[in-house]
Amino acid sequence: MADLETLIETNSKQEIFDLLSQNPALAGKDTSHGISPVLLACYYKKPDIAALIAGFGPKINLFEASALGRLEEAALLIDQAPDAVNAFSKDGFTALGLAAYFGNEEMAKLLISRNAEVNIPANNGFNVFPIHSAVSARNYNITKMLIDAGANVNVVQQAGFTPLHAAAQQGDIELIILLLENGAEVDIAMEGGKVPADLAREKGFVEIAEILKV
Repeated sequence: MADLETLIETNSKQEIFDLLSQNPALAGKDTSHGISPVLLACYYKKPDIAALIAGFGPKINLFEASALGRLEEAALLIDQAPDAVNAFSKDGFTALGLAAYFGNEEMAKLLISRNAEVNIPANNGFNVFPIHSAVSARNYNITKMLIDAGANVNVVQQAGFTPLHAAAQQGDIELIILLLENGAEVDIAMEGGKVPADLAREKGFVEIAEILKV
């Protein structure tokens, strides 16, 4: 498993194929990070490798399908277990949170249509909501989709970080406007006292800092 993790990290596709051809059971075991090799490859932003590994393992679960953007498999899994749509992965995220983080718009739409709760945070201590993940991924469409479905734009994750803090830090004016138009508050302070304008100014987004000025 340590070898597989190293090969995923180094993007060694052929070596991964060779290793799993000899020992396909590795594809279904958890990595040292407590997640599957498929999800690990997704987090390393290596979807081709994630798909390769998925081909060797048992059937993918809803979290893996959400990270990979596999709509048909996700729909079937939800049909089989509707309550699973709001369950948590081993690293604490919902399927919707993973779809948002990986920018899988059609998957996010499917999950919301199947009653995925938009205001459930990760249960791993970071308190990350799907809207945090969507803004972090700089995905306007998923962010709007979540807001339209009732997502609270002022929810705070660990350290008091709001979606507006994230958008300000990234200098993403389109997301900032979207959040402001839907009630984002400019005066929510993180632990330590910084408001979104402070983060924008620190990153050199002076004009945005002025827009967000308390």
